[in-house]
Amino acid sequence: MSDLIPHMRSTPLFVATLLTSVNVCAGGIDETINRFMTPITEALSRVIFFSVPIFGADVPLVVLWLISAAVFFTVYFNFLNISGFKHALKIVRGDYADPKAHGEVSHFQALTTAVSGTVGIGNIGGVAVAISVGGPGAAFWMVLAGILGMSTKFVECTLGTYYRQVNADGSVSGGPMYYLRQGFAEVGLPRAGKFLGSFYAMGIVLGCLGIGNMFQSNQAYIQFVSVSGGDNSWFADKGWLFGVALALLVGVVIIGGIKSIAKVTSKVVPFMALFYCSAALIIIAMNFEAMPFALNAIISNAFNPEGIAGGMIGAMIIGFQRAVFSNEAGIGSAPIAHSAVQTDQPLSEGYVSLLEPFIDTVVICSITALVIITTFYYDPSFTEGLSGIQMTSAAFERNISWSPYLIAIAGLLFAFSTMLAWAYYGLKGWTYLVGESKFADLSFKAIFCCFVVLGCSIKLDAVLNFSDALVFLICIPNIIGLYVMAPRVKRELKKYKQAFKEQELTAKEVTIN
Repeated sequence: MSDLIPHMRSTPLFVATLLTSVNVCAGGIDETINRFMTPITEALSRVIFFSVPIFGADVPLVVLWLISAAVFFTVYFNFLNISGFKHALKIVRGDYADPKAHGEVSHFQALTTAVSGTVGIGNIGGVAVAISVGGPGAAFWMVLAGILGMSTKFVECTLGTYYRQVNADGSVSGGPMYYLRQGFAEVGLPRAGKFLGSFYAMGIVLGCLGIGNMFQSNQAYIQFVSVSGGDNSWFADKGWLFGVALALLVGVVIIGGIKSIAKVTSKVVPFMALFYCSAALIIIAMNFEAMPFALNAIISNAFNPEGIAGGMIGAMIIGFQRAVFSNEAGIGSAPIAHSAVQTDQPLSEGYVSLLEPFIDTVVICSITALVIITTFYYDPSFTEGLSGIQMTSAAFERNISWSPYLIAIAGLLFAFSTMLAWAYYGLKGWTYLVGESKFADLSFKAIFCCFVVLGCSIKLDAVLNFSDALVFLICIPNIIGLYVMAPRVKRELKKYKQAFKEQELTAKEVTIN
């Protein structure tokens, strides 16, 4: 560790000097980069988010691609997303933990790291946007998509753990890039596997710097300024300073690798989920008389929405879109975190991953939706002139005047934890491309921290939109790989169930004797 100290001492000074100079000419940089990136981003977005009209609703093909896969895997694995839920809870609480197994973190730590990567600003602000656009019925389809997405997570996280690479130092590297390369080689397509693996790795590296970094740090900064005086805040024109502080916090955690990240997320994620959900449930309880209205609106508007383009299909697509954007089932990011788990049974981590979309979409997004919809009962026009997280903040503020501070704290925690997870995702994509080494590890982490500061200092809409499109582009090779390797997962699942059944019978016999 001593050889890392010079890097750690010099990096903050370098970042501060660089970003101070960048902040001076931010306007010029913003305009230049946006002008350059806008046509590229628009071209990529037109391809990735290409929509086709279905019954009067514009359906993005990428959403259809992800939802179709979720439906297929749910049926193919006989609704394991429902039947395997109880077993998943037992694994997470450590009932079958093996301290001698390969891996770096516990099942619970792997889960909280992956959840920290999906639970973000979208759970607070994105849900409000979905309901304001798609009506209360969008919440129904959002939950359904979350339940279906559990099946996709099961497949990809099983494969991520099955094909992971254990390095010489005992650390673990896994994710779509590894199972695409090895899985396709097993079916006689090694060149296709290498190409798809490298393509995925490049996509996750570039995508992590936008959706998992700059966007999160930017939103964290906006929330901090809003509760510290808004335009009159001392930090209103000092985004770089806030960014440096945030980058230092992120750097202190990610420098220690997945074990350090997992230790932090295993404490931060339960706290922030409990913190936000408790506050939201208090608002729902205060709006209790509006609950019958809310539940009726969700069900009736799901199948017979009023004023929504495309009717039921329109509401369905908006709900589905919010869910897949939120829980990232099929994107392939979560298997990177889950593959670090300490186990010699890949299927066990597949079961654990079932809980991730449930927590993210079924629980947190649903609670947010109820806050928004019950507020509509009292003030149908409260979202006018507001966007994103401001809508949710306004819904909380209607009941508790100082609740925007709660939303700001939740937003900061969500953004911080998301950056930790995506730093690890990007690192594993990076080391897949350039090889495992201390220099590769440290150089990526330094770059990641610089982008944290950039996200607070300059506004690069085109770059952020480009990274968003890129993240959803890599779901195409990932889902193809899941289809190709689904039969293997099914065979391994059968073996796992049989071995587990025999283990339980043996345990019963020992108890009786």
